[in-house]
Amino acid sequence: MDFLQKLLWYPIEDFPFIMITLVVAFTLHEFAHAYSAYKFGDHTAYNAGRVTLNPAMHLDVLGTILIMIAGFGWARPVPVNRGRFKSPRLMGIIVSAVGPLSNLLIAAVSILAVYVLNETGLLHAVSYGVQSAVIHLLNYMILINVLLFIFNLIPLPPLDGYRIIEDLAPQRVRIKMDQNAHWGMFIFLLIVFIPSLREVTLDPLFGLSRPIIYWFQDLYELVFSPVDWFGFQRIVDR
Repeated sequence: MDFLQKLLWYPIEDFPFIMITLVVAFTLHEFAHAYSAYKFGDHTAYNAGRVTLNPAMHLDVLGTILIMIAGFGWARPVPVNRGRFKSPRLMGIIVSAVGPLSNLLIAAVSILAVYVLNETGLLHAVSYGVQSAVIHLLNYMILINVLLFIFNLIPLPPLDGYRIIEDLAPQRVRIKMDQNAHWGMFIFLLIVFIPSLREVTLDPLFGLSRPIIYWFQDLYELVFSPVDWFGFQRIVDR
């Protein structure tokens, strides 16, 4: 068991909470891509059965396993034909952006759920075991979705951030990007799997998760009222 834990990014006892989080995060992320492309006139994803909230259509086995091992992962990419959009660049940017934004929305709703539970005292009315389960699940809903939001905006293929930059770039730059996309994938893999590179690239980026979480906390307290964020110190401790 100790050997297995050394291979994993997250505690093995939290596996059920992480899997629930990943099912929600990956499913809504890919559904957002597919649905927005469909509404903009591209039926490619719809014909492939991807405009659905059925997790089985979106989850990727390797991508799900890697998030347990390396702290990052992916779902099955949604096929998109930008040539079918009325405004290919603008609509392409929106289709690419709604995936990461869906993860940010899940995190925001989860933080709001924490606020409501604290404000209403609902967790005090249940057993310690239920309290612990709810806290663990919401912790991971917040953390993993914020990390996925940040991760997917990195401008390297095959991530959404790359597609956004590609659609923003002039035609001559887009051609160069397409010609060198394979090098982008190589750089991406080096950054992910070489610890020294990861420490100066991904780790500082992932460090932005705390300011994002704090911002939502402060926003809710500003709009509603101050609250003690009990039970969530692991993620939101200042």
